[in-house]
Amino acid sequence: MTNATNMPPHPSRRAFLSSAVAATTAMAIAPARAAYPERPITLIVPFGPGGANDVVARVIQQPLAEALGQTIIIENRGGAGGSVGTGYAARQKPDGYTVLLAASGFVVNPSLFDKVYYDPYKDFEPVFEFAKFPIIFVVRPDSGMKTIKDLVARGKKDAGKLNYSSPGGGTLAHLAGELLKLHTGIDMVHVPFPSAAPAAQAVIGKHVEVAAVSIAVAKPQIDAGTLIGLAVTGRERWADLPNIPTIIEAGVPQAVVETWQGLMFPAGTPKEIVDRMAAAMLAVVKRQDVRDRMFKAGFQWSAAGPAEFRKRVLDELPKWKDLIQRARIKVQGKGK
Repeated sequence: MTNATNMPPHPSRRAFLSSAVAATTAMAIAPARAAYPERPITLIVPFGPGGANDVVARVIQQPLAEALGQTIIIENRGGAGGSVGTGYAARQKPDGYTVLLAASGFVVNPSLFDKVYYDPYKDFEPVFEFAKFPIIFVVRPDSGMKTIKDLVARGKKDAGKLNYSSPGGGTLAHLAGELLKLHTGIDMVHVPFPSAAPAAQAVIGKHVEVAAVSIAVAKPQIDAGTLIGLAVTGRERWADLPNIPTIIEAGVPQAVVETWQGLMFPAGTPKEIVDRMAAAMLAVVKRQDVRDRMFKAGFQWSAAGPAEFRKRVLDELPKWKDLIQRARIKVQGKGK
């Protein structure tokens, strides 16, 4: 068990990188040990049933089983923003039979909580990022705001009087709002809610002026005309909302935020097993039926192998640490 209260210094980062030199070309797959996998594989989802991460895990469950020729068993271990299940996965035998469904909280929680029981630099081998989705900023049609530029102007004019809702403190939606504040100089008060649906309803009910939520929650309200989208925080426009610009197009490229999902093995898992799983996941995301199911559930498919996925983790750990410190974001309790 590893107790990591702060980001490790640069030597740990270098060690994290050097441990993955052999995995830099994930798609050049060498044959794994002939027997792997010879028994069912447990996929740890560090969130409760029914949430976004559980949904996407069940989208890939059967296709991954078919690609590997073995049963995939989903085990939900929720708590502390994903830290409970992540810490549990870190302590499992690195034999390829326990795999973690890691999400963006993996890189956020070590800076957000007083303590987490995993080390994001040392305890895992990134295998494959397979899904992502942006946050969307929404307002009421009668708000007088139709663009991010309008929002910034309102935020500067009515400093401290503008409120925005999110699905909770420390979520990527919350951090998206704080990034927007940081890089535009506006003053908005954060109002957390238990999940995305009530956060969106708070705008409709005129309790707050802006919401930062997932597209899956916002799109039905946008289609119904009860909300309008100002910008999505991804690098590309969302296919079903082609008229809503990206945050880059809106003039705030520093506020790009993408929630991601990927598979990780406990550190020490043999390279050939990592490569075998990466190859299987590549086959999964190439399937059009899987892509269609992901999109219907509010996800965009991704295909980042071990080296690229590892780079994302290394890039985002200091990014979120810096924001959390500068915005003085703190979540009560421990990520355990």
